[in-house]
Amino acid sequence: MRSKQVTVLLVFVVQSLFHSFNAVAQVAVRGETVYTMAGEPIKDGVVVITDGKIVEVGPASAVQIPDGHRTLTAKVVTPGLVDAHTVVGLTGYMNQDQDQDQLERSGPIHPELRAIDAYNPQERLVQWLREFGITTIHTGHAPGLPLSGQTMIAKTTGETVEEAVRVPTAMLAVTLGRDAAGKTKGKEATPGTRAKVMAVLRAELIKAQDYTRKLETAKEDKKPSRDLRLEMLARVLDGEVRLLITAHKAHDIISALRLAREFDLKIVLDGAAEAYMVLDKIKQAGVPVIIHPTMLRAYGERKNLSMETAAKLKEAGIPFALQSGYESYVPKTRVVLFEAAIAAAYGLSFEDALASITIEAAKILGVDRFVGSLEVGKDGDVALFDGDPFEYTSHVVGVVIEGVVVSEVRR
Repeated sequence: MRSKQVTVLLVFVVQSLFHSFNAVAQVAVRGETVYTMAGEPIKDGVVVITDGKIVEVGPASAVQIPDGHRTLTAKVVTPGLVDAHTVVGLTGYMNQDQDQDQLERSGPIHPELRAIDAYNPQERLVQWLREFGITTIHTGHAPGLPLSGQTMIAKTTGETVEEAVRVPTAMLAVTLGRDAAGKTKGKEATPGTRAKVMAVLRAELIKAQDYTRKLETAKEDKKPSRDLRLEMLARVLDGEVRLLITAHKAHDIISALRLAREFDLKIVLDGAAEAYMVLDKIKQAGVPVIIHPTMLRAYGERKNLSMETAAKLKEAGIPFALQSGYESYVPKTRVVLFEAAIAAAYGLSFEDALASITIEAAKILGVDRFVGSLEVGKDGDVALFDGDPFEYTSHVVGVVIEGVVVSEVRR
């Protein structure tokens, strides 16, 4: 019996040492084709990651893998994928009250709600996305209210939000159109028309302007008390935080652009099902688009969506990225890898589709300095595939985040 206990203990110690080593291991990833998204694909390429950062990228014939580095191999290697807009971590896979924190329906305006206070890094949906090669997500409060709350940018790893988060406050989520107007039910207090939605938003922004003015000019004993809502909107007015405006109908997109002009706001259009109808207006405004999932269900505000919109945005020269979006039903999330594959089947080139979930997404989110491409100095985030990433017969076979192998599940 004692011998058996000793054996079990030794196995436990060895396993613990293995996992500890794996957590801090230095990694090299070799692929038959490496898409760096910073230049031409590399045939028989290698990405070397040391202390979480990429230190060398190039053909295997020119790159020496340092001693002590674990080497992973795959047919295709890409940067870790970037989901430009999701609500995963606030919404959960069980679709029950206890894991649904994406919308606070006690009122229409909630700029003070922080995504980091609701995000659950151990939510199964986070793991689900990670296993499909998604290493960075822009997540937070969902569309559905005139102003539902803040968003954040996180890695799909970590036991706590502090370990996962990379940008605690990324944008403020705004929704225009019937999805925001809704109907008043019980404790819910939403505007009833499009005009009311716009009026509520304008009124809050004007209050924030007045709040800022008083803070700057009033004597100390006359300054207004702290107001978390107005403080956040003041950051929007200062251009420090962008509005993420979900608008699907063409006239709602125009309303979003009008609001931005009136208050000199920095915005990102979200959803934009009818963007193809007003491409010239969007381009003139210089506003990027995080387009709806390619396979989004076409009903309601989204009934006129097109699977070719991504290609049309590209042709028009408008910066865009794809997203998994917000689903009000199980399983609560899509996978951007699949959405990009369909976009590639409807007019986007392979490289442009891949860019929409890597470097272009990172640029729109303002995090391309550390993710989105395989370049020296950037985070060691890598996705490994056993074939063409956009072929339904291919699988994700490995995922690395900041030099740590976080998944070797075949998806």
